[in-house]
Amino acid sequence: MELTVVNISGKETGRKVKLNDSIFGIEPNDHAIYLDSKQYLANQRQGTAKSKERGEIAASTRKIKKQKGTGTARAGSLKNPLFRGGGRVFGPKPRYYGFKLNKKVKQLARKSALSYKASSNNIIVLEDFSFEAPKTKEMIKMGANLNITDKKSLFVLPEQNKNIYLSARNTQGFEVVIASELTTYEIMKASTLVLVESAVDVLQATFEN
Repeated sequence: MELTVVNISGKETGRKVKLNDSIFGIEPNDHAIYLDSKQYLANQRQGTAKSKERGEIAASTRKIKKQKGTGTARAGSLKNPLFRGGGRVFGPKPRYYGFKLNKKVKQLARKSALSYKASSNNIIVLEDFSFEAPKTKEMIKMGANLNITDKKSLFVLPEQNKNIYLSARNTQGFEVVIASELTTYEIMKASTLVLVESAVDVLQATFEN
């Protein structure tokens, strides 16, 4: 597959970039995408939810009422889960939600996500660019030129660029990521994938290894 390279004004540069079919043209594996996205979201969870059990409640341990003759159940402590302020039964405890996923499955998932974007013509190859200073207005103007203003767009850069990141930070719907940190979840979440021209080589070199 070949895509025309455009500049920040939205005009064609006359150059074309060839996308490797072994990365952007495979038969997508939906289950691999599901597993990788599930792992990504699981890793975002803090896992710090905690409730106090019966043994952790600070309350009197005196016997509330006599054992027999009340016509109700026995009660020996205010810590009883049946009482208001008592401990919670089987409450949440701090835990780690992440799980292991094989490297080849993760790679297959990212290739599948990229292939979905390529097959639906939702990939734009953008000429290498940079800003002299963080300018949100310039980022919005570029989005209008590329007709992606009202779309969730993911800009993939070859390396860190602070000015581009800061310019996109306050722009609704725009996210910036470097090619080596691209995830399946981010690809599928975006409506349009904007690949900076030099980032294409980084992506293809990453998957070829």
